[in-house]
This record gives sequence, structure tokens and C-alpha cells, in this order.
Amino acid sequence: MLALAGVAGAVPRPAPTVKLQADISGTARIIDGDTIDVGDVRIRLEGIDAPEKGQRCARRWFGTWGCGEMAIKQLNRMLAGRTVSCEARGHDKYGRVLGVCSVDGDDINARLVRDGLAWAFVKYSQRYVREEAEARASKRGVFATVNQPPWDYRARAWSTAEQRAPEGCAIKGNVSSKGRIYHMPWSPWYQRVTVESGRGERWFCSESEAIAAGWRPVQGS
Repeated sequence: MLALAGVAGAVPRPAPTVKLQADISGTARIIDGDTIDVGDVRIRLEGIDAPEKGQRCARRWFGTWGCGEMAIKQLNRMLAGRTVSCEARGHDKYGRVLGVCSVDGDDINARLVRDGLAWAFVKYSQRYVREEAEARASKRGVFATVNQPPWDYRARAWSTAEQRAPEGCAIKGNVSSKGRIYHMPWSPWYQRVTVESGRGERWFCSESEAIAAGWRPVQGS
């Protein structure tokens, strides 16, 4: 059980896969470094992968910095109080709209990569490879030195949690006053969550299983 009202705030369920709107526009609410809500539509910024909220990155010379938190702050700076326009380009497997989003004609997906606050997500798209090369050449942000990309960070967190979880099902389903929320192993709150079956809490083996059972992801996971 996790009693964190702010953490388990109202988060829209992953949207069902419906006919795409050509454009989605409005003010945005930041979910994490590469996910926003525009109205009741959840949008995953296409072609990029930002550090996870709890992820820390190495500095060029010494020490670490909260690269995940910084990506969220930068996205908030770019979007706060402004109208964002997103070109819908499909859905991901969780029903989120995949979008190329801009403010005043400035591609924010590209901007995050160019600023060294996201990687080009080359597993799915080559769209922002040039911006990543530019950021690497200038040693900006996460590219100032060698850092673990978020997909490897998630894989490592999953592997560790899987070894400790019942039957290797590493996703924690938490029941709070705000509803049924699931936490991935890389969620900043994962270690604080205790699964209590007597409260209807449970473990899940995959996100699709959790979503199908009517649970929703915690904001910032």
C-alpha cells in the first residue's frame, strides 16, 4: 500500500485505439519527459525516449545529475501556458497517441533531443538521429559523457525486480483513494509500494495485463 495522494493523482486511462485526429491542440499537462496530456488525450512524443523520472546521469567530469527530472522541467518550460499542436501519427501498444508536437512551429520532440534531454528512439524511428548527432557533437546534457539510455535503464530495473517478484511478475498494483494504480520497476515510488493482497492489490506480469484488468499507470512512472 502507498498513501501518496499526489503521486496517485488523477491520470487518464490509456486511451482506446480510436480513429486518429489529424491534429490535436491545446494546453498540455506534463506526465513525464516524453508524455503529455492535451485535454483528455494522452500523447507519447514520437521518435524520442527521455530519461525516466528517477533516472540519474553522469556529468562530464564528476558526479551525477537528475536527468529525468530535468527533462520534465525543460518540457514544462517549453509548454507552460502555451498552445501545443500535435500531429497524430498512430498509437502505441498502450493506446497512447504517438505525436510530433510543436509550439509556435518549434518541434519540441526535436528540441528535447537537441538539448541533450532525450535520445532518438531509433528502435522505432530515425526521425531525430540528426538532432542526437548534433547534441553528441556539442556534448549537451546526457551526451556530455557515456550514459545509459532509458531503454537499458528500464531493462535493468525490470531484471532486478523480476528476480524478487512472485513468479517474476514485477509490476506492483496499488490501491489508493484515487483508484487502482500500477508501478513499473523504474517508477520513483516502486520501492515504497507494498503489495497487500487483502486490499485487492496484486502483481502483474506485463503492462497490457494491468491495463486489461482496469489499472492505470502512476503519473511519472
